[in-house]
Amino acid sequence: MRERGRGRVIVDVYDDGTSSRRPDQLATEEPLEIRLRHGADVTTAAVTMRTPGADFELAAGFLTGEGVVAHPDDVRRISYCTDRDVDGAQRYNIVNVDLALPPRTALERLERHFTMTSACGVCGKATLDALEQGALRPLPPGPDVDADVLLRLPGAMREAQGGFEVTGGLHAAALFDADGALIAVREDVGRHNALDKLVGWALLAGRTPLHGHIVLVSGRSSFELAQKAVAAGVPILCSVSAPSSLAVDLAERFGLTLVGFLRDRRFNVYSGGQRVRVGGLGR
Repeated sequence: MRERGRGRVIVDVYDDGTSSRRPDQLATEEPLEIRLRHGADVTTAAVTMRTPGADFELAAGFLTGEGVVAHPDDVRRISYCTDRDVDGAQRYNIVNVDLALPPRTALERLERHFTMTSACGVCGKATLDALEQGALRPLPPGPDVDADVLLRLPGAMREAQGGFEVTGGLHAAALFDADGALIAVREDVGRHNALDKLVGWALLAGRTPLHGHIVLVSGRSSFELAQKAVAAGVPILCSVSAPSSLAVDLAERFGLTLVGFLRDRRFNVYSGGQRVRVGGLGR
């Protein structure tokens, strides 16, 4: 398999009155179809645009966030489609997820979620109520984390972003322990995909739920990212930018510590401040 995370192009560079041509690296974006299978029963769960690589983790993480799977035993096998295109090339843009659960039941969960989150006129409270009636559960207490630990996370994630270093066009999601040690990082053109890849890695490695851990994401914390964090059992979600209002509402409802604007030696705590030990920084 070819890891197609980057594309090579020739660009015209204009700099301070001079121009030149040079090669450049772009973040690759291609569609991925996620199919659910149970015996001979096959159905398409989703199609997403992503950066190729860690596709199995992306599929597993997406299904975790949507409440379709919660344990490694829920996934029997993940594989690429073995059909080939007319030119004989392998189809690496189709992933089959063999479930212990019949896909029709799983698809019903997906349909309920998409109806709930995308229908016109659905208010935030109705959305949160529906999540609470579904698979999402409030997070347990802890861990307690020093503010200084949080301040170190952006630098640690940035150093691990190999794809961003080359292309400048990839989002990242990083998993840390409560002491700030980096455990894993995943990158993608999509913020949601980066977190799905990270959660999928944890699920397939038997590390979920991620109680006692911290996740840092690039960009902002949307409602969907907060939901994915709670579904994976992440108690502390940090971002380098702002959260949305519904993300804060979800965090308060399910006991998620939500930290925003974590950069330049500062941050805001929007929910769950009891997990953050401020110490000498003052409150």
